[in-house]
Amino acid sequence: MGACLSLAYLSPVLAQTEEEPDTLILSDTLHYDDVKRESHFDGNVTMTRGNLILYSDHLVMREDEAGHQYGTATVSDSPRVRLRQESPEKFELIHAEGLQADYDNKSNDLIITGQAIVTRYVCGEPFDTIHGEKVIYHQDTETYEAFGGPQSSAANQRVRSVARPRAKIDAARAACQQKAAKK
Repeated sequence: MGACLSLAYLSPVLAQTEEEPDTLILSDTLHYDDVKRESHFDGNVTMTRGNLILYSDHLVMREDEAGHQYGTATVSDSPRVRLRQESPEKFELIHAEGLQADYDNKSNDLIITGQAIVTRYVCGEPFDTIHGEKVIYHQDTETYEAFGGPQSSAANQRVRSVARPRAKIDAARAACQQKAAKK
């Protein structure tokens, strides 16, 4: 995290590039503790790093002794933490919302908790949407897990998943590739 501010772990696309992009974090206040390797950003937080944008009221970034990085974004004034990650090479966009977003660099998992909603868009069209109390996106394997509970964004404390057929996703991606090739 090079002073607890590097967020390469939040984007597998970024991690694959040779040069990591800068991280820009805007907030009302910042408290950095070099001994604890921890940064606290508070008040209308906007974090931008490459193709990733995160909006929250609070963001805590930490790094362990082994260099693994962890982040927790929460809300108190805003309705939800919002995260948007683009993968232009796949014509995809992941949009996630919840009361809290956690990232674990060691496992490369993104965890959205409390009224969680994760939607995958392909060429601007929603293809997969998952609602639950907790949704975990395993970035290395591009797989999801969802759990119901009292803070589920779906009815009756359940998980709700809407997925479109893979053939439709492939067709949408191919159409975008053709449009991009003509430009």
